[in-house]
Amino acid sequence: MPSTLQPIIESDMSESKPTDEKASKPKKNKYRRELIEWMILVTIGTFLYVTGLHTEVIGQLQRIVLATGIISPETTEDAPKASYNVMLADVSGKSHSLEEFKGKTIFINFWATWCPPCVAEMPDIQNLYDEVGNEVAFVMISLDDEPQKAINFVARKEFTMPIYFLKSGLPSVYNPSSIPTTYVISPEGEIVVTRHGMAKYSGDNFVEFLRGLKGKNSQN
Repeated sequence: MPSTLQPIIESDMSESKPTDEKASKPKKNKYRRELIEWMILVTIGTFLYVTGLHTEVIGQLQRIVLATGIISPETTEDAPKASYNVMLADVSGKSHSLEEFKGKTIFINFWATWCPPCVAEMPDIQNLYDEVGNEVAFVMISLDDEPQKAINFVARKEFTMPIYFLKSGLPSVYNPSSIPTTYVISPEGEIVVTRHGMAKYSGDNFVEFLRGLKGKNSQN
């Protein structure tokens, strides 16, 4: 009896091995495919980071969010007094003071080329500049350690907004601890908009708001 069962058991075991090997092949192929996919993603991510393109890629994605118009600037209820004691340098190295724009509506934006949300909102701010650039003073302050990076970025993107760099410390009323940070100063010298984070500025409501500030000043 035992001698009869033994070959049968061994036969069953030997027949099950090819089936197990066949079942394991799809799993191995799946793991290999996933490994390759991860290697591709890591390679692309490394390439984007090393070349600095990751900022613009993330910025492009955030621009899609901005296009919805759900992130809009809001006016400041308790408008503090602005300080014009800020020294700047333009792209040619010429010195300027914020005092030069006193009595006008001023749009101040703190940004940097390494900041994805800054990159995301720049085209929209350019649209705003195209709309009201002759009525509002734009002061786009780059916080890049190397000014040439900002200059090259603006030239490559064909932005025409005036770019500046800080030549002095900032008064306490301005706090760009996170960027982008945007302030709007009224002709009366009040900070009527404070925005930390990206926003859509070229919408009709905001354009009308800026033009309304100029209108108030002309009535005084």
